Amino acid sequence: MSALSLSVSAERVCRQLDELAAFSDAPAPAVTRVLFTPTDMQGRAFIKRLMEDAGLSFRVDAAGNLFGRWIGSEPNQPAVATGSHCDAIPHSGRYDGTVGVIGAIEAVVSLKAAGFQPRRSIDVIMFNAEEPTRYGIGCLGSRIMSGRLSPEAAGELRDQDGETFETTRKSSGCLGKLPSVRISPSKYSAFVELHIEQGPLLEKQNLPIGVVTAVAAPAAFRVTFHGEGGHAGAVLMHERKDALLPAAELTVAVERAAMELGGKDTVATVGILDVHPHAINSIPSRAEMTVDVRDIDLQRRDLVLEVIKRYAAEVAQNRGMKMNLEMINADPPAKCDVQVIAAIQAAAEEAKLPALPMISRAYHDSLFMALIAPTSMIFIPCRGGVSHRPDEYASPAAIRGGVEVLARTLARLSHS
Repeated sequence: MSALSLSVSAERVCRQLDELAAFSDAPAPAVTRVLFTPTDMQGRAFIKRLMEDAGLSFRVDAAGNLFGRWIGSEPNQPAVATGSHCDAIPHSGRYDGTVGVIGAIEAVVSLKAAGFQPRRSIDVIMFNAEEPTRYGIGCLGSRIMSGRLSPEAAGELRDQDGETFETTRKSSGCLGKLPSVRISPSKYSAFVELHIEQGPLLEKQNLPIGVVTAVAAPAAFRVTFHGEGGHAGAVLMHERKDALLPAAELTVAVERAAMELGGKDTVATVGILDVHPHAINSIPSRAEMTVDVRDIDLQRRDLVLEVIKRYAAEVAQNRGMKMNLEMINADPPAKCDVQVIAAIQAAAEEAKLPALPMISRAYHDSLFMALIAPTSMIFIPCRGGVSHRPDEYASPAAIRGGVEVLARTLARLSHS
């Protein structure tokens, strides 16, 4: 394939990112865009318009995933796909996920302007509900697409108000039956996701492109310790069953297990600790906490996970308390496809942009797309490695480089 003369408009991408960020339930510079809220629906309509303006044929599936297709010269061949998400956790930034959607549309626009004609069709996907904000589970759209989450289980998910995903999706115009969302492994020949790194490595090494070789996966569970409440002044220390104390012990044990049993890519986090009844002068009667363990090595991750779970049971028994443990999810890590990696590396070389092989410690829709298609990711640097905060930032130069590498990668993969 001859070298392409591409002109990527980072200014257009940044302007569209700013326009999308205006659909928010939090004041600027923060962005809050939760699944199927009015602001999310406005954002979805904006992405639909961008897809159609780029000449892509548009459709939405029953789970709310958006698709824009550039039809290739051999439309019966398995297509190439790219994309990311546009929902945003409360008080986050404007680049997480959105660069991979708006940047993918710009990649198509730049390829069309260069006179490129794909052999395989190219799909731009906006995955629904990558963030776990509303239903407590991340990558909802791609989980259903990949078959990792059954349609029945997805439909029964409930938000904090008790409303099911089945009810909400239909009221938001996502009709059809959820089983139709699942994608056959023969549908896509490759998938590539453009994303900000959400870490500091590229910026520290002054490199413009990261080529992802593996995506770490989380295993998460919820632990609830049941003690006995009482007046903080009236119950003596030796008579107490303070539910916060085993939770505190377990929190320290989570850190210890990851550091002593894991490797450099093992991380473990207590992200939520909810203490009842939230009163300064009352002994906690219930403590609920979440534990998140991640690694690119499944066996090592699960070892750390099991040690933490055993310790939770032990500390509850030692303190004479009841304990409930509920698994939230346990997803397998993904190793990226060598041919897709090679296509990204060749595209970066063609663009004269040095690239760093690296792993993704955050998980993305790519984790689930890897179950049904050869997959990899393109990372671009973000300032300070900051993400999920209002000051999240990727420069126009970084965005331009990422979109160009994505466009050249799609061109290669669509002619493979």
